[in-house]
Amino acid sequence: MHAFVDHLLARMTLQEKVGQLSILGRGHKGLKKLIREGLLGGTNGVLPGVDVLAYTRRMQKLAMQSPLKIPLWFMGDVNHGFRTIFPVPLALAATWNPALVEQVQHAAATEATAAGVDWTLTPMVDIGRDPRWGRVVEGAGEDPYLDTVMGLAQLRGFQGDDLAASDTMLATAKHFVGYGAVQAGRDYNSVYLPQILLRDVYLPPFHAMVDAGVAAVMPSLTTLNGVPATADRGLLTGILRKRWGYRGLIVSDYDAIPELQTHEVAATPADAVRLAFDAGVDIDLHSGLYLAQLPQLVRRGVIPMSRIDAAVRRVLDAKYRLGLFANPFRYDNAQRQKQVTLSPRHLALARKAARESMVLLRNVHHTLPLSRHLRIAVIGPLADARKAMLGQMSAEGEPQDVVPILDGIRRAVGDAVRVSYARGVGVTSDDLSGMPAAVRMAKAADVAVLVLGENQSLIGEGHSRSHIGLPGRQMELARAIVATGKPVVVVLINGRPLTIPWLSTHVDAILDAWVPGDEAGPAVADLLFGTDDPSGKLPMTFPRDVGQVPIYYAHLETGRPYNPATRLTRHYTTH
Repeated sequence: MHAFVDHLLARMTLQEKVGQLSILGRGHKGLKKLIREGLLGGTNGVLPGVDVLAYTRRMQKLAMQSPLKIPLWFMGDVNHGFRTIFPVPLALAATWNPALVEQVQHAAATEATAAGVDWTLTPMVDIGRDPRWGRVVEGAGEDPYLDTVMGLAQLRGFQGDDLAASDTMLATAKHFVGYGAVQAGRDYNSVYLPQILLRDVYLPPFHAMVDAGVAAVMPSLTTLNGVPATADRGLLTGILRKRWGYRGLIVSDYDAIPELQTHEVAATPADAVRLAFDAGVDIDLHSGLYLAQLPQLVRRGVIPMSRIDAAVRRVLDAKYRLGLFANPFRYDNAQRQKQVTLSPRHLALARKAARESMVLLRNVHHTLPLSRHLRIAVIGPLADARKAMLGQMSAEGEPQDVVPILDGIRRAVGDAVRVSYARGVGVTSDDLSGMPAAVRMAKAADVAVLVLGENQSLIGEGHSRSHIGLPGRQMELARAIVATGKPVVVVLINGRPLTIPWLSTHVDAILDAWVPGDEAGPAVADLLFGTDDPSGKLPMTFPRDVGQVPIYYAHLETGRPYNPATRLTRHYTTH
């Protein structure tokens, strides 16, 4: 490998080298020209409804017309599935089953690679201790050990034992480091962490990923203790490269390099590129600034050619390990794509993963499991929802592939039992016009199943919430249904812990289904009717009120713990 890479590197022009350090989106102006001239390393942009295999094939053919015929790589956020959508990572963490999580991500890699995608920007191994932050849904929660175990399971699922295999792909540990500790849970906000928290909580999952051979690391797009991580040489070169001996790729977050100007640490685009490259960022994702600025910085002597060569060597090494030089079209396999996409095996795995991720938060009066002979009223804005079951960053997932919870219940009981349905209210709207019909339906039934929570517009990147209770008028719906006196089972759909103190004391059962993916309905029905037992365990603490946030189990004991006999501590609610 080394001789091959050395020979290729010696033939490359400066502009060709810089091209290998750049990845652009599929809609970038001039993309095809850059590829044809050998001036681009790869593209990103896996989007629902797009024929990814046709796109990757078309772009790779253009790359084979370039002078050196260096193959492209194709990047995507294969977060919790490619076409078959599995539970979101926070839900997968609730399984506490790393072997299952590895199987899930290997299935995702199998589908993605069959469509030509060879690099995923996952797993996210940020610690999430503030449920207001929308991206807790992408991680494994509040505990560094669980986060590490689940991150390593995902890494094995994506990369396997051999990157040259046709069903493995590059994985990326992100966001290095501390993104989950953004102030007030507000996405992209500043991060301030003392060294003891960095060493004991936030760095260990990344260190484990490096030791396990993760192919790429993505710096956080936030500041850490006043310094943007994308420009933090002490972090990227000092800790990652020198202290930990990391030899893989460092890729910027989306547009993180030009954002150094917004952070006001760079006066010009050239300054931003200089800072990022000097810090240790090998690859510019999306902005095109490396293409525009790196050559002149080298010519001016600001950045030595040896540094460029070292970064390009890492890129070429990774492409070689993927087997792209041996066969640039090795991932181009329409027959395999047809065999694995939404295959019975993958759908069965999606159902199993969803089932194992669900957490039984409450069950009084032996309400669950339900008898299949009861008259059931299924009520709520998410009972018949499809897109909300996919969540954010669902790659090629399509709503038509989802089995809604209502359908899952109807399939489980068959035609002999009457299952009625009313939406009641919307997820976020103020419209209460559907409430009376929902109440009438509950009164006529033996049990009400309320499906409440968040949809895809409330979770994920850029979707922080200052109030983390049920949105819209859903609580009013819940109170009205409980007031009928009928047994009430709540199924929660959520990408974060929610504040549900009233529900936790007034309804008969609560099943947290998270964001369960394509097999939402069958998995929920399996647990409601006792085909299987709920086995999920919470990876994050559920606060009683948002005022407690951040709250997590691993607090140090205070000098004055709760004591009902003392004046100062008798009002504490936790130890």
